[in-house]
Amino acid sequence: MAGCSSAAVDDLSTVPLVALNMTVRKQLSLYLNPRTMVAADWTMVAEAMGFSYLEITNYQTVPNPTERVLNDWQACSTEASVGNLLSILEKVERKDVVEDLRPLMEEDVKKYHESLKKRAIRPLQVPEVDSCIPRTPERSGLTLEDDPDGSPELFDAFICYCKSDITFVHEMIRELEQTDYRLKLCVFDRNVLPGSCVWTITSELIERRGDNNASLLRFLFLDFSSYGFHCGDYVCRCKRMVVVISDEYIESDACDFQTKFALSLSPGARNKRLIPVVYKSMTKQFPRILSFLTACDYTNPYTKTWFWERLAKALSLP
Repeated sequence: MAGCSSAAVDDLSTVPLVALNMTVRKQLSLYLNPRTMVAADWTMVAEAMGFSYLEITNYQTVPNPTERVLNDWQACSTEASVGNLLSILEKVERKDVVEDLRPLMEEDVKKYHESLKKRAIRPLQVPEVDSCIPRTPERSGLTLEDDPDGSPELFDAFICYCKSDITFVHEMIRELEQTDYRLKLCVFDRNVLPGSCVWTITSELIERRGDNNASLLRFLFLDFSSYGFHCGDYVCRCKRMVVVISDEYIESDACDFQTKFALSLSPGARNKRLIPVVYKSMTKQFPRILSFLTACDYTNPYTKTWFWERLAKALSLP
């Protein structure tokens, strides 16, 4: 195949699949979704990726199986890379797809590396002004296990939820903390001590982010807590953030601000910092601003068996 040496493919094997943007993914779907007798389709690609017969059969029920396969491969497999995808396409003899889309893939990879370089350039900041270090005695005792004379309590994940979804939050605690996963979750109603000053917490977070609209955001954050959502300084102490999506969440007046705030913690889904979770059927549309993220769907009977394992694995990553 012209312009596609094995060495070049090897160079892309370390580039995660998340580097590919929507244009390439849509093109892949146009090539692989149609079922034909003359060329390999998405089913053969999925099989080469390691999906089982039962999984592939279930994928046949979704509108865009190629997109779903790519998303699940990206979420579940450490082998999900641009180079391995090209190798799989060659293996199933879809060299036409490789030849047509490889230039677009390489352009995406170039942009991905440029983005990484920009993120690696951080402003100078001495430890004394790091907002994750308590500056006042009040902020050194925010959660149950905070040591006022030592380090703040740390968590694997901050659970961002609406008050009406507290029952599912209890189930998360049972499945993720009280099993072999042994994760540590920050649940506002359980872990945060009463009497904490919301204004102090949020103002510290805003100052850390350097937002030019600090006054407006302070106002929004103060109102934000009254809607039953809990986000703030605790995210500094957590490796990741789980957002429980439901109709009640969508209907909240604070929803738009909440989702944008959560995304600002993880631009470009870097390090899988933000994980949306859907645990019950919804009549409202899934937030468009979160649609590019791979969500954990508890409502799908075909994938429910893997729900807790996938979520726990994502939360256990460094």
